[in-house]
Amino acid sequence: MSEILQISKVSKIYKNKFQALDNLTLSINEGEIFALLGPNGAGKSTLINTICGILNFDNGDITVNNFDIKKQYREARSLIGIVPQELNLEAFETVWNNVNYSRGLYGKPSNHEYIEKLLKELSLWEKKDNKLRELSGGMKRRVLIAKALSHEPKILFLDEPTASVDVELRKDMWEVVKRLKKNGVTIILTTHYIEEAEEIADRVGIINNGKIILVDEKENLIKKLGQKILKIELVNSIKEIPTDLKNFNLELNQEKNSLTYIYDTKGKNTGITSLLSEIKNLGIQLKDISTEQSSLESIFLNLVKESENELDRG
Repeated sequence: MSEILQISKVSKIYKNKFQALDNLTLSINEGEIFALLGPNGAGKSTLINTICGILNFDNGDITVNNFDIKKQYREARSLIGIVPQELNLEAFETVWNNVNYSRGLYGKPSNHEYIEKLLKELSLWEKKDNKLRELSGGMKRRVLIAKALSHEPKILFLDEPTASVDVELRKDMWEVVKRLKKNGVTIILTTHYIEEAEEIADRVGIINNGKIILVDEKENLIKKLGQKILKIELVNSIKEIPTDLKNFNLELNQEKNSLTYIYDTKGKNTGITSLLSEIKNLGIQLKDISTEQSSLESIFLNLVKESENELDRG
């Protein structure tokens, strides 16, 4: 599979000395849906705006279909469409005029046949003569997608495409994205919704503190998200994890009075029954037991911790 977007060792430092991107490297495959996840302030929007030429970057290289984003700006930018999170549209203009005008901004000749096909695919054709102020929020978001695709780009960026929309509309938007992929568009989306990445993404990247700390196939990440944590508080502290419990994925806290067991909720056997039975056989008295879901935030923290440990070892 060929790479359509290559980001190599890119850094961006703002005037207040905040480092938004830190030596970031990432490659996107042609024709895939790539979900970029990360907490607020992680660098998602900065990265998108940098690739799209809205922001300058300090170091590194970015190429779009082998066109350098700085040296061959026009060629690279013509291959990119971006759908911003904010619904900024010309309220008194019609859908048809709005989308055609966007195409003209990229110096593309009129192609009414293509725009008609595009509006039909996005279920906007019947609304083509409506003014944008007459449309619902969901329809306005579709118009943003149509505008971004008006010049026939190869890559489409969707910044929080289903933010502030209801569940039904969100699912409807997912179908739109899947159809775009079938038409050969490479899609990169930022999202806070795990179910969104699970539903439509081929690969997932996690960004934190301006660094990509994980890129993985969707199935592998979902498996990690299926983990739960069992916390076992003990009446008395123990020096170490007993030999008979070494086969379990256990961690002993610093106070030596609590065990943490990570297990897969999607597996056929969680191993909890066997673990508790072994603990009872060893005569270890339990004070309390609780479970918590391994959240996306905890995965962020664990991955950040791992990457920091690697830096310390390096």
